[in-house]
Amino acid sequence: MSNSRPDPDQLLQALQKEEQAARRGKLKIFFGACAGVGKTYAMLSAARQQQKQGVVVLVGVVETHGRAETAALLDGLPMLPSRSVDYRGRLMAEFDLDAALASGAQLIVVDELPHSNLPGSRHQKRWQDIEELLANGIHVYSALNVQHLESLNDVVGSITGIRVRETVPDHVFDAADEVSLVDLPPDELLLRLAQGKVYLADAAERAAQHFFRKGNLIALRELALRRTADRVDAQMRAYRQDRAIENVWQAKERLMICIGAGDSGEKLVRAAARLASKLQADWLAVHVETPALQGRSKASRASVLATLRLAEELGAETATLAGSDAVATLRAYAQSRNVSKLVIGHRQRASWWRVLRPGLADRLAAQAAELDLYLVGMAPDAGALSEPASPIRLRAGWRGYAAALGSVALTTVLASLLLSVFDLANVVMVFLLAVVLVAIRFGRGPGALAACLAVASFDFFFVPPRLTFTVNDTQYLFTFALMLAVALIIGQLAARLRFEADMARQREYRADELAKLAQALSGALLTEQIVTLAGSRLPMLFGGLCVLLLPDSHEKLRPMLAPEAEPGLTVDSAVAQWVYDHQQAAGLGTQTLPASAAHYLPLKAPMRTRGVLMLAPADAQLFDEPEDKRLLDACAAQIALALERVHFVEVAQDALVQMEGERLRNDLLAAVSHDLRTPLTALQGLAQTLDQPGLDERQRQQLTAALREKTQATTELVIKLLEMARLQAGAVQLQRDWNSLEEVVGSALHQLDGVLAGHPLQLALDEPLPLCEFDPVLIERVLVNLLDNAAKYSPPGSPIRIAAQVDGVRLQVAVEDRGPGFPPGQEEKLFDKFARGDAESAQPGVGLGLAICRAIVEAHGGQLRAHNLAEGGARLVFTLPLGQPPHFAEPEHEH
Repeated sequence: MSNSRPDPDQLLQALQKEEQAARRGKLKIFFGACAGVGKTYAMLSAARQQQKQGVVVLVGVVETHGRAETAALLDGLPMLPSRSVDYRGRLMAEFDLDAALASGAQLIVVDELPHSNLPGSRHQKRWQDIEELLANGIHVYSALNVQHLESLNDVVGSITGIRVRETVPDHVFDAADEVSLVDLPPDELLLRLAQGKVYLADAAERAAQHFFRKGNLIALRELALRRTADRVDAQMRAYRQDRAIENVWQAKERLMICIGAGDSGEKLVRAAARLASKLQADWLAVHVETPALQGRSKASRASVLATLRLAEELGAETATLAGSDAVATLRAYAQSRNVSKLVIGHRQRASWWRVLRPGLADRLAAQAAELDLYLVGMAPDAGALSEPASPIRLRAGWRGYAAALGSVALTTVLASLLLSVFDLANVVMVFLLAVVLVAIRFGRGPGALAACLAVASFDFFFVPPRLTFTVNDTQYLFTFALMLAVALIIGQLAARLRFEADMARQREYRADELAKLAQALSGALLTEQIVTLAGSRLPMLFGGLCVLLLPDSHEKLRPMLAPEAEPGLTVDSAVAQWVYDHQQAAGLGTQTLPASAAHYLPLKAPMRTRGVLMLAPADAQLFDEPEDKRLLDACAAQIALALERVHFVEVAQDALVQMEGERLRNDLLAAVSHDLRTPLTALQGLAQTLDQPGLDERQRQQLTAALREKTQATTELVIKLLEMARLQAGAVQLQRDWNSLEEVVGSALHQLDGVLAGHPLQLALDEPLPLCEFDPVLIERVLVNLLDNAAKYSPPGSPIRIAAQVDGVRLQVAVEDRGPGFPPGQEEKLFDKFARGDAESAQPGVGLGLAICRAIVEAHGGQLRAHNLAEGGARLVFTLPLGQPPHFAEPEHEH
């Protein structure tokens, strides 16, 4: 009885997906074969219908292309104002994403899904804007033509001769919640084109001569219909999987062929290809690995692999399945892929043999009644293309048979010793145990031999009359048959268990290695790390050598050799470049340049191809195994994703550095334009006033003093800019020496005699202060900046206090004022470059004083902090490490 209950883990994942989908907006794409079929008209009509139902609708972007009937649908729909972008000296209209997010609309119409945004926009593509809208819970209507799908771009280009540059990744189309196909027959579309309802007159004439030819329109229409049907088919299969539906729904023709171990599989494949072509159906070619097939020759296995390659060349999807029962395995796979028709090879067999051992066709007809079976007749001497080999095929080596012979001999000796203690019936169990152990250890062949030898030994040595094969009691004949049957059955079960265990170990190994590779790649932050991981882990999986080839700025590939790569490794750059340009595998194991010694695989990421993986395997038959090829493709996909992630991390870092540089540049320009222009204007005015005749000596002295003051202020401003640049560049070398802080404070006060004239000074320096090792010029600069800052932002007549004390192993110096203090919560931000407080707008300066002070203090190993005083005012405190001052010997006194 089959268990049709869904997997609890799958149910949990489905619930989580539903919760995420409930928080996201819904995307509906109006899909068409080409321009003019009525996508925008249908989209606006649907939006108006939603508006009538009470949905808040907003038109973000709509391209009417001059069509009056389409423009008429915009009446009554609110429009989102576009964002103006300066592009090459022209103002261009662009979709305003921020305004759309803040609009409060429930549904936004955003036309032209493949549109590329202008430089300076948040995202490069409009579909990325739509992704952000969806992530914020906003529903979106958009439109798309089939030629803009990434996977069909080259196909459409080869049909029409025109290759569009703006494309949309297929995952955007597949992830859409709804796709509405807007279809129009080619004749009607050409009539609309002639009537000027698609393009204006001149453009319509050019389009009719080039793109809008009837053959092109028919092909595009078929592509659009097929792509939509494929999407619906994928939705149906997902629905069946979510609901654990086992019955096949024959909504779309899909057939599957089973390739067996014979040597005439080409006839079966070609017959299936013709049938699939007539039915216009997808088809699959599978091979089932059963325990009975494990012992076949290399030639037979090579024949199967060659047949699978032929099927793949003819358009089939190939797979190698593993299972102990071919019928159950085929049926389960057919149900998972919604296959409705199964094609198998069949040859005439005797009626009595069909009764004793039904063939694959008979068993499928009995156990898989939901499948339509197509039998392809085979020649009598052809191998059973789709039926398992005989179960008596022996697969063990000579050691297994030798072990069977030795085990029976040893059991015979042991049984002869036990015969004096146990009954003859118990001796039979000893032989049976030996047969079971041989079958479990060595498989069917040795088990069958051990069973026959055990029966013969038991008969010859233990059954009267002994030392003959004559049997007096017929009951022993039943014993012999039972021993043989039990041994064969156990051998068959042991072979199946070993086969399933081997397949499970192989799959577990592949999955474990792929998980380890993915985990290692997820932690890679540099391209070199990815190259090293690929060069070390892939050879462990596949053997041989592995090299990544990555493009440079000119899209030319260059090999990125890992440190452990062999020096003599040769890379065919021409083959690799072809693979990168055409995004197709080439080299060993492919139909393109198969004579090459290596396999070249494109590293396809969601956004673009990131490079080429070259693998030179130790065994050329690696690419004959579908499982190994799929594992290699999965590894290449993981490497491509890691390369793309690192690329975008680097892009984000560069953008961050560029943004920070732009911010600093803008701050510098704003500061210079604000604070340097004013004194320069004043200097120019004073100089012009001095040139005027009729000034007396007193006026000239006043103007000269004012000129000197403005010049000094401008000089200090420029000095601060230069000091900050030198500190940032690390060009300042500290001239440390043991100094007295009192002397430095006095020198700083002397420099600021004029600035501090209107402020009473309060000195609170501990006595005595120890010597401290610092650069006296730079620390004096710190005190000058702090005192100038205190004088600048405190009212006239208010006191300024300078305090210094020893705090443990540090010297603490504080400057306090009675001004308005720092803006609440901005104490730390004022130490940033070009940062100014709210009360500083009327004061000169570029906001570098505190930044310079902190840089100087931290260069000495100290700290600079700011906070507001409870009684009002600001307090700036910096600390310097005291260290161990030198010991000065006292001078000797003369007697």
